[in-house]
Amino acid sequence: MDATLSGAGLVTATGTTRAPLHLAGGRIGSRARKAAFPVDLRDHLVFPGLINAHDHLQVNSVPPLPARAPFPNSYAWIEAFQQHFTDPSVIAALAIPKERRLRHGALKNLLAGVTCVAHHDPWHPALDAPDFPVALLRDHGWSYTLDGPAYGPPVQASFAATPPSRPWIIHLAEGTDAVAAAELTRLDRLGCLAANSVLVHGVGLGERDIDRVIAVGAAVVWCPGSNRRLLGRSLDPRRLHAAGRLAIGSDSRLSGARDLLEEWREEVRRGELGSRALLALATDAAARVLRLPGRGGLESGCRGDMVIVADRGGDEADSLVGQSRAELRAVIRDGVPRLADPDFADWFDAAGIEAVAVTLDGKAKLLARELADACLLALEPGLETTTPAAHERRQAGASR
Repeated sequence: MDATLSGAGLVTATGTTRAPLHLAGGRIGSRARKAAFPVDLRDHLVFPGLINAHDHLQVNSVPPLPARAPFPNSYAWIEAFQQHFTDPSVIAALAIPKERRLRHGALKNLLAGVTCVAHHDPWHPALDAPDFPVALLRDHGWSYTLDGPAYGPPVQASFAATPPSRPWIIHLAEGTDAVAAAELTRLDRLGCLAANSVLVHGVGLGERDIDRVIAVGAAVVWCPGSNRRLLGRSLDPRRLHAAGRLAIGSDSRLSGARDLLEEWREEVRRGELGSRALLALATDAAARVLRLPGRGGLESGCRGDMVIVADRGGDEADSLVGQSRAELRAVIRDGVPRLADPDFADWFDAAGIEAVAVTLDGKAKLLARELADACLLALEPGLETTTPAAHERRQAGASR
């Protein structure tokens, strides 16, 4: 369905413009269509749909390891997790069909304004479902780690099979010890460090390693919440960000934050990067690193993926960065609403999308019915369906 959004500020990492935004055929158009549905967004801001550059979608409902002293590297965490597999709660979580767990991980992302995810695991037929909640990075190469479990494609064979025009992704230098510090050199000696190499975590990278990453045009996906929980610290993002060689990922809830918005809130508090920089890491910088043309921006021809929020005044980026998922006014994918506050009901109706009344962290929302399967919602804390009467009571209370 075509639509024209008017009155809002259009916010990207490079600035804010004030102009109507036209949606046609699931993309951002250059002009209005005669039959376009009008959406009045005065006092609102529109951002590109966010890109989560690293997640393992199928394990977001699996209980994490109990809190303990930091691990020296991810291999030690993997070893410790082997015993955790015998925990009854983990056994129960992994007994849930993988298809449902994959959809749950995608829904977790959508609830936080993420419309595209780099999923770092073997492909599964469920990911090709036409109603899958988010878009996914495709046609890329990947390996799991240099060492550790025999999981995923072999490093050198996978790298060689990946065209230079597509990203090749690997967990690397995920640790604070000598093992992690040596991994970039090892990768380089294997001939697997190039402009399309995307290194996830990179905590153990030294200054010379970062020089090398920048020099070859490779990139790092920064997962600060996961790093601090497992390893006790993360990398300093500033040099890689300044060079345009950094994206951000939430990782899964096995080690990371609840979602990408929570990652942002913590980084705003720490103050290493400002709101515009953090916005870039999940929009245009992520699209560049992951080679996703047509994503991460609001220009004509881009995918019609957006996040709509109320304008809070001040720097526009602050109206999204640092907020919680319940504060998002609407999440749009392929030009139509998927999750929104109840006053967007007419847009759902005009688009022919049946919406279900839900509460998200206690706030009334509408969710596209195809995403509101009861078994799926049961996996997501803070998300539940509500009866029409309860929905009306919540709305009445919110208006007082």
